[in-house]
Amino acid sequence: MSTDTHTHGHPRPTGAGRAATVILVVVLIAELMNALDGSIVHTALPSIQADTGASSAAVQWIPAAYTLTFALALITGGRLGDLYGRKRVFVVGTTVFTLASLLCGIATGPEFLVAARALQGAGAAAMVPQVMAVIAVTFDGESRAKAFGMYGLIMSLGGVLGPVLGAVLTSADVAGLGWRTIFLINLPIGLATVVFAGKFIPESREPQARRLDPLGMLLSSAGVLLLAFPLTVGGEQQWPAWSLVMLAAGVVALGVFVAQQRARTAKDGSSLVALSLFESKAFAGGLAAQLVFGLVSGVFLLTWVLFMQSGLGLSPGRFAPASVAISIGGMAGAMLASKWAGRHLRRVPQAGAVLIACTLAGYQLLVSTQQTGTPFVAAVAPMILVGAGFGMVGAGLAGLTLSQVGHEDAGSAAGLFNTALQLGTAFGIATASVVFFNHAPAGSRGTTVTDAFADSIWYVIAALAVMWALMFRLPKPAKAA
Repeated sequence: MSTDTHTHGHPRPTGAGRAATVILVVVLIAELMNALDGSIVHTALPSIQADTGASSAAVQWIPAAYTLTFALALITGGRLGDLYGRKRVFVVGTTVFTLASLLCGIATGPEFLVAARALQGAGAAAMVPQVMAVIAVTFDGESRAKAFGMYGLIMSLGGVLGPVLGAVLTSADVAGLGWRTIFLINLPIGLATVVFAGKFIPESREPQARRLDPLGMLLSSAGVLLLAFPLTVGGEQQWPAWSLVMLAAGVVALGVFVAQQRARTAKDGSSLVALSLFESKAFAGGLAAQLVFGLVSGVFLLTWVLFMQSGLGLSPGRFAPASVAISIGGMAGAMLASKWAGRHLRRVPQAGAVLIACTLAGYQLLVSTQQTGTPFVAAVAPMILVGAGFGMVGAGLAGLTLSQVGHEDAGSAAGLFNTALQLGTAFGIATASVVFFNHAPAGSRGTTVTDAFADSIWYVIAALAVMWALMFRLPKPAKAA
């Protein structure tokens, strides 16, 4: 097997499709590690708290440190790949992620663990945009749609395996390590990924790379942090004044960032974000749809979990099959998107949005009439269809949004795309404070929760309608001759 090893332009594995397949497997394994680490830690939090003596605040920061660092560094991570080589940045990011996993596994106290999780998020922010960028520059046409479908499938698989794997590894107590194995399992996988990436992934970067944009990095990171932090923790504290000030400051910081990027582009073209990306209707519309998709996911998944456990009174163990059902549906939807997106283009994610909306409309009727008497099977079975819709949207949206992005800006586009999802999810969780917690404060049970959940579904359906409309900006199928 031979590959084009040019350090710029559009690398293409030559020969049989085996080379491209190996590249896809390597980058998707890295994405799987990220998807797992986004959810695997939650089931181990009680054990971590008992073992390290972590306070309630520290327990909240163990997952939040990863999420926030990941979100605020994604734009920079994506652009670094364009400028200095996607393979190089992917290898460095994966190495940092793997090293941070080791530090998490040997942490002796909550402060050390939180710091290691932040470093892990930084590594993921360098690693993950290169996954999408490498796919974008390695595949074209229908093969790219299928590759992005596999990307969505891996994200769904991570959602399925994360909580289950976390519970299994923690309870197995391998070599007396307990919860530490949820991080240490990344070591052999991460090392293998680095080795195979170095051997099989050809280098690619922006053909005419210019210097980095430190001020743009600072402004973008500050803007994202000022938005993401209060959205993540402000609702829990009933939106104190500081959280509102931070949100306003975040909007201002991003406005200054856009102005600085325009000036930088006009001066020498060395901006952190390629503003020409937004000249593409497909990219701008897809990015907006991704932001709303994150909001929908954040609102619905949080309120549904509370409905199942606090409304219907299910124990965490009893709830597990329900969470698996929505994830299995997600995998099925992603597989459909991988198969159909190349031919049907925007019809696939739009059909996914319609499927979710129609299913939730029926679900709303079920919950509002049955209340706390909603049968378990009736509460769980529709989630397979909801998950399928999420899979169709998530997998289809990625490929279509990046379909018209030039290879030189693939990393920047991937960083923006992932940032939109992270901010959308944070905004969705914050929105839940308005559409759900105002009617069912923390600690509520029974019909108070079921009523609040039933009402919140209408907000989710409205957001789905907005997302469906935005997707008309994505590429449409060509008319048959």
